[in-house]
Amino acid sequence: MTIHREGYQTIGITAFIFGIINVASFYFFSASIPWLAITIFLITLLLFLFIISFFRIPNRALTKDDNKIICPADGKVVVIEETIDEEFFKDKRIQVSIFMSPANVHVNRNPMNGEVIYNKYHKGKYLVAWHPKSSTENERWSVVVKNNYGTILYKQIAGALAKRICNYTTVGQQVKQCDEYGFIKFGSRVDILLPVGTKINVQLNQKVQGGVTVLGTW
Repeated sequence: MTIHREGYQTIGITAFIFGIINVASFYFFSASIPWLAITIFLITLLLFLFIISFFRIPNRALTKDDNKIICPADGKVVVIEETIDEEFFKDKRIQVSIFMSPANVHVNRNPMNGEVIYNKYHKGKYLVAWHPKSSTENERWSVVVKNNYGTILYKQIAGALAKRICNYTTVGQQVKQCDEYGFIKFGSRVDILLPVGTKINVQLNQKVQGGVTVLGTW
């Protein structure tokens, strides 16, 4: 397991705060109220370890197959439905949405090989990520990738806790399946819009792994 580069600054700041709180706590409480100093230490240590775990990148055997569309994120499948895409395609698409809790791995990976033909950041609200309107009203970053099999749109959506979306793609870029394309901090959601007729290989409420679980088949 490694730590994502997006976490270096956050972990550093958290470590500094952890140190300050506990130095002050042991200075003021260790002699008179030792149990309080120990309690503060344990609580802040757990929070510090949680922050570190949020930015983890576990070692995994990634799934790479041109005939398959791979899940771009860890989490739980919360939506599988037909929808009208108003942003790019202007027609019917199959939407699959994956909700990422703060405990999930938050690295986002490309579902397929191809060329980025659309890349747009949208300012917006911070509704809870499972809210139906979060797909169109929350802060989000949309990417469209095209290859010989088809064209898909996938969007990173900020949630109530997520305050920063990182996206590393640009229009014209050739992306490789399962390579990292972004990161969302502290709880969020990813929507994938697929052509009608795509075989969906996941089910509602299924837990999936980014770069591993097969989302659909061409």
